[in-house]
Amino acid sequence: MNDPLFWETFVQVFLEVATFAVLVFGLLGLLIPVFPGLTVMWIATLVYAILQASFGNMNWGGWVLFAVITLLMLGGNVVDNIIIAKHVRDKDVPWSSIIWAFIIGIVVSLFFTPIAGMIASPVGLYLAEWGRLKDKQTAFANTKAWMTGWGWSVAARMGIGAAMIAFWGLWAWL
Repeated sequence: MNDPLFWETFVQVFLEVATFAVLVFGLLGLLIPVFPGLTVMWIATLVYAILQASFGNMNWGGWVLFAVITLLMLGGNVVDNIIIAKHVRDKDVPWSSIIWAFIIGIVVSLFFTPIAGMIASPVGLYLAEWGRLKDKQTAFANTKAWMTGWGWSVAARMGIGAAMIAFWGLWAWL
């Protein structure tokens, strides 16, 4: 137990298992729209990079992969909103209704739960569109476009999150 190699190996294994666990947690959190799963995943890799650098285990390849992970996180945090907005804008929904839906979802998530926020966003869009158009069918069609966009954005974020894990795996295990 006093063997330094044992403790070095123990710390390295613990660091990799803990980082992987947070990465998986962040990936699963992407199913909840307001949960910043990609950012949680990025923070895990940032901590991993800092600790690896402090142990003298970071090389240029590790920094390049960390930079790729950073770019994926930044792009992923923007792309989901673009996907949802595009689907709804294709139905000529004004930005005021889209912003209203985003705000309602965030506020409800803060005061209740993220699941309630998931429900509140499309309900907010439906109510904004029904009030604007005075037509339930069109308001429902626009809300359906929101939900389709949300589904595609979840798929995109999950794909980006999986790529982040793959790049971290290359970095950690090769």
